[in-house]
Amino acid sequence: MVSVLDGRSVSSNKKNRRFSRIVRTYYGIIRRARQRQKLRNDKETYGELENIEVIEEKPRETQVESVVSIEDKNEQKLREIWVISLNDKMKTLGDNATTSWDNLCIYRVPPYLQENDTKSYMPQIVSIGPYHHGHKHLMPMERHKWRAVNMVMARAKHDIEMYIDAMKELEEKARACYQGPINMNRNEFIEMLVLDGVFIIEIFKGTSEGFQEIGYAPNDPVFGMRGLMQSIRRDMVMLENQLPWSVLKGLLQLQRPDVLDKVNVQLFQPFFQPLLPTREVLTEEGGLHCLDVLRRGLLQSSGTSDEDMSMVNKQPQQLIHCVTELRNAGVEFMRKETGHFWDIEFKNGYLKIPKLLIHDGTKSLFLNLIAFEQCHIKSSKKITSYIIFMDNLINSSEDVSYLHHYGIIENWLGSDSEVSDLFNGLGKEVIFDPNDGYLSALTGEVNIYYRRKWNYLKATLRHKYFNNPWAYFSFIAAVTLLIFTFCQSFFAVFAYFKPPPKT
Repeated sequence: MVSVLDGRSVSSNKKNRRFSRIVRTYYGIIRRARQRQKLRNDKETYGELENIEVIEEKPRETQVESVVSIEDKNEQKLREIWVISLNDKMKTLGDNATTSWDNLCIYRVPPYLQENDTKSYMPQIVSIGPYHHGHKHLMPMERHKWRAVNMVMARAKHDIEMYIDAMKELEEKARACYQGPINMNRNEFIEMLVLDGVFIIEIFKGTSEGFQEIGYAPNDPVFGMRGLMQSIRRDMVMLENQLPWSVLKGLLQLQRPDVLDKVNVQLFQPFFQPLLPTREVLTEEGGLHCLDVLRRGLLQSSGTSDEDMSMVNKQPQQLIHCVTELRNAGVEFMRKETGHFWDIEFKNGYLKIPKLLIHDGTKSLFLNLIAFEQCHIKSSKKITSYIIFMDNLINSSEDVSYLHHYGIIENWLGSDSEVSDLFNGLGKEVIFDPNDGYLSALTGEVNIYYRRKWNYLKATLRHKYFNNPWAYFSFIAAVTLLIFTFCQSFFAVFAYFKPPPKT
């Protein structure tokens, strides 16, 4: 039933369409006939037919041409605006690029370095500088910064306007120290410089002279708690949490006019000393910011400056085997008595390494030092080279245990596996050019010694058969017994072939 009805409806629709076409054709014929009749009448009325052109599509073509011309004009205008914007961008970047790159020294940590550990680069207690300014979890410390400013103004009997005016002169230079745009207006940026700078100087002064001596209570929640001060110290060596050293110098000169060119090393030495991986006393003064001051202090007396590092050690730094493998090849390890942790020496099969202190703040310090060397083009790569070297040496807890046994590593973390994980994590995702390594010659000498078969045989005898004093005594006794046995056999044979003369 349904199929029959559907068939009827289809056939009826075909008939309707055929009828519609017939009607449209009929009216078309009538319309064309009327047009021909009108042309004849116009010819009789106006004369020559050739002068009159009747084209039905001409008005439509004219409209299309006008629309196309309008679109071309609009496109041309948009292109002109785009070119003007490109020229403005080129002028803006061209005018500021050189000066910004010359002063740039405080960077955002590249994302590839933060893939495995973000916490070591992010402040947890206090924000210094614009990058983390205003973060919610850091806001409680802002009130204590104002307390420090009030204390300084009251103690020195100064007006804060004097500090504001001093920072206005340094604003442009300070902005150029930071990477990327800073979303702070002039007043906000200057206020931040004064607030953070005075806070840092007050921390330095309180640590060196005593917080109670400069006016703080013994139970002060910030300036009297050593535990919190340790966290502040760790935050102040993060690359993204820095203030230009010129700002600190300018603020300190307002409080201590006797400071002329450099911030006295005795002022910041007591504050940063607990964070250092060595017991050496810092002597370097000045730098780009607190992290750079620490780095220069760790590399003091290295014999080469950052500018000179590009001219030395053209031989690429090679990879080196771990402690266990080097010991199997006959390399012995010794602690080198020097305060310079980077001063490693290899001589006559002995690899001499200075003592290195490992504690809770070591990881964050080394990671941020590496990040600074990765970002700052004028910096040498000595810290990175040292970390890559130690990462190659330490592959397991057994390697750490051996270095700890000989006093090369002082472990405050706890287990040897934690130290091993620390060094194995420090070298991850680090882009290192072997030509920048200051340990190039040393790694080459160690690898040559490692490849000598005779050294491997000697080490095998020493470690497997002569690994304790009793083994030496047993060997001497066996050799002595062997000699006596040989002599006895010799004289017995000699007496057989040449018996003594009979009397």
